[in-house]
Amino acid sequence: QRRHARVRKTITGTAETPRMNVYRSLNHIYVQVIDDRAGDAKGGVTLAAASTMEKAVKEKIAGLSKTDAAKVVGAVAAERALAKGVEAVVLDRGGYLYTGRVKAVADGAREAGLKF
Repeated sequence: QRRHARVRKTITGTAETPRMNVYRSLNHIYVQVIDDRAGDAKGGVTLAAASTMEKAVKEKIAGLSKTDAAKVVGAVAAERALAKGVEAVVLDRGGYLYTGRVKAVADGAREAGLKF
């Protein structure tokens, strides 16, 4: 929690470059593209999201490892963000080390055309 708070102190999503938040649980991975300046005082507005829990994504990741599934989730989130007009983001790794599934999400998003 301290690591996450330390990272969030410096990373803020704007309309031009929203924040791409990654949450990693034991079996699943979740990605949100968030504009922190929009919305009310409680939080920002989610522009795009993807996770391994979605039915459309589950069909794509059947039989893949968790790391390969994370790459697919990153690509799906990037496609949805690009459809909303978002071309560049800042990566909020959520305090997780930039390795494994978190890196796979970033690689998948970059390959899909998102810049960060």
